[in-house]
Amino acid sequence: MKPQRIPPGPGQESVWDYPRPPRLEPTSRRIRVIFAGVTLVDSVRAFRVLETSHPPVYYVPPDDVRMEWLRPNLARSFCEFKGVASYYDIVVGNRSALQAAWSYTDPPPAFAPIRNYLAFYASPMDACYVDDELVTPQPGGFYGGWITSDIVGPFKGGPGTWGW
Repeated sequence: MKPQRIPPGPGQESVWDYPRPPRLEPTSRRIRVIFAGVTLVDSVRAFRVLETSHPPVYYVPPDDVRMEWLRPNLARSFCEFKGVASYYDIVVGNRSALQAAWSYTDPPPAFAPIRNYLAFYASPMDACYVDDELVTPQPGGFYGGWITSDIVGPFKGGPGTWGW
């Protein structure tokens, strides 16, 4: 069943207007990620990836990430547009989140600006913010988009959306 695009209101974007293949664009919005009481990310130098039916995924430079809390994980996945993703576990004290962040070490030219930048799944974090808005995680366990009040769906990721 084809999903019905929700018309965006003033100041909103519809994820159904995002392109495929996805577009990469810089953003100066403040991106923050908090886990186990530690601010892992605080950046105004992020990129966002915009792809049809997906909320934006934010990639932040490693210089804006508290890398001492991240541990490389052997997991890998493949994106037809960005290449091979490497994953990181986050370990703070006695709390951990497995495969909670990822990056691309050798993306193709269209995504070269995010080489080694990191993206974070919102669901295992205590909080993720775009500016001062608490984000909602993209449905499902595979995609890592962040939903804010300035985007509308429906969003890919939940049950029955795999074929969109």
